[in-house]
Amino acid sequence: MTALILHGGAGARRGTDYSREAAHMREVVEAMKARLDAGASAMEVVVEATVMLEDSGLYVAGRGASPNLAGAYELDASLMDGTTREAGAVAALQGFRNPVRVARAVMQHTPHVMLAGEGAALFAAEQGMEAIGDEPAWFTHAGQSDDNHPPKGKLSHGTVGCCVLDSQGRLAAATSTAGVFGKMPGRVGDTPLPGAGSWADGRVAVSSTGTGEYFIRAVAAAQVAWRVEAGQSLAEAAQAVIDDVGGMGGDGGMIALDRDGNITHPFNSQGMKRAWLTPTGEIGVEVFGR
Repeated sequence: MTALILHGGAGARRGTDYSREAAHMREVVEAMKARLDAGASAMEVVVEATVMLEDSGLYVAGRGASPNLAGAYELDASLMDGTTREAGAVAALQGFRNPVRVARAVMQHTPHVMLAGEGAALFAAEQGMEAIGDEPAWFTHAGQSDDNHPPKGKLSHGTVGCCVLDSQGRLAAATSTAGVFGKMPGRVGDTPLPGAGSWADGRVAVSSTGTGEYFIRAVAAAQVAWRVEAGQSLAEAAQAVIDDVGGMGGDGGMIALDRDGNITHPFNSQGMKRAWLTPTGEIGVEVFGR
């Protein structure tokens, strides 16, 4: 049995055409279905899917990043292996193409969970990660036509993420972002923080998207897992966490997948770009429908 769910951010606004994003998310799911059918591990697939999302330039992550207030492009990512609970993350990474690849290298090749700023960039270079040349020309600034006009008092945001269950019953999760629009230099949200932006253990895998400050305060991704362990269904647990985030004034959503192949994708924003693969092989794509 295999299953997968991914998201392209919870910043979707009604009245905007997301047909390109919907078609691309379906393409990613179809490609990852082939990888899972061929026996790829959950960790391999979660990285490959996130790389495709980062490289597309369609979402506020990877190539779709916009600069911070100082004009710099700072990227964040994290991932987690549900079998071992190993995790890797980078925060405020500059100058490199795929932060999720660097996060995986942190997990595999260092004794640490997270590297940030200049240290993350030095490590990425040492690992031979692909550097970006002319930064402003490379980035697409995805979402600025729709995601940078949030409701009053909200921070505009965008993230990508993926959760995978492989044929061996292993779970993995990854999340990647360029952060909220107009962020202060050095600002770090929930995305690179295991427990807030990503979580995977033997029961569930979770990826968050939204106003990260609130997801940090809720320990959102891990809270889903704790609620499932306490006896709630996956859907009940994830919805309760989004309600918790909303109760503090935050907006966003999350995707979650459990070891039985159940998926859920609650959000309290206008829309959340997401797509999934069920254990029966069904592929679905939604932006606004619940």
